[in-house]
Amino acid sequence: MGKPTILLVDGMALLFRGFFATSFRGNFMRNSEGIPTNGMYQYLKYMLNAIETFNPTHVVCCWDMGSKTFRTEMLPAYKANRSEPPEELIPQFDRIKEIMDIFTIPNVGLVNYEADDCIGTLAREYSEANEVMILTGDHDMLQLVDPGIQVAIMKKGQGNYDVFTHENFLEKKGIVPKQVIDMKALMGDSADNYPGVKGIGEKTALKLVQEYETIDNMLENIDQLPKGVQAKIKANMDMLHLSRELAEIKCDVPVSCALDEALWDCDKVLIGDRLKELNFTNLAKLV
Repeated sequence: MGKPTILLVDGMALLFRGFFATSFRGNFMRNSEGIPTNGMYQYLKYMLNAIETFNPTHVVCCWDMGSKTFRTEMLPAYKANRSEPPEELIPQFDRIKEIMDIFTIPNVGLVNYEADDCIGTLAREYSEANEVMILTGDHDMLQLVDPGIQVAIMKKGQGNYDVFTHENFLEKKGIVPKQVIDMKALMGDSADNYPGVKGIGEKTALKLVQEYETIDNMLENIDQLPKGVQAKIKANMDMLHLSRELAEIKCDVPVSCALDEALWDCDKVLIGDRLKELNFTNLAKLV
């Protein structure tokens, strides 16, 4: 018998991805009450495909719990560049969690933290005795790759994944997983709206991290850096340190989820009936 495999689903990443993948023509699937369902439909399609592909024994879904977190307290501009969710998506947030309840998949989230932090915490805990697969479209999660923790990045098209493991990471990225944090600290993250060191892009950041391994080591040897790079770092020292804190996924937040609550052993008849009620008849055959 192999170890149990726990699939940790990045709920918001899948829901937003599903919504925008199916709404670009302005056509929204709606249920009999007139509520849009396209994000939920595509989310379920993604999740059921991943379950079929990775064959987990357990499934847990993690969610953001509002836009205010400890990171927005550190930097009010953090993610402030993101527009409000489309009004057709808003009613789908609670509905998809209700559907997870029917699937007996636990919904995990914690006010003041992001789903990433919940995923990081559970992944560390579970990986001590199990295999963990994180399902997301978010490359920030790559910092969590470890022995026992893999990250499946969703790619374009149904069922396409780029799977990062402890064994293949260096070859794929040229760095080790925890260096993802230092990379982001240097180059910033336009999606999350923090700048890192102004004027340092991905190429320079990669070179510095490969050469010096850590930001601390780089700063100890700052006099060896090219004059232009030195000047940029010295001018943005506070933001470099802040960006590193923002980039790091917290793996010690107070969340837990007992694995016996997350066993993937759903009542297929009940779920099939519920999917038909939602007008998701053709998804019922994926269960």
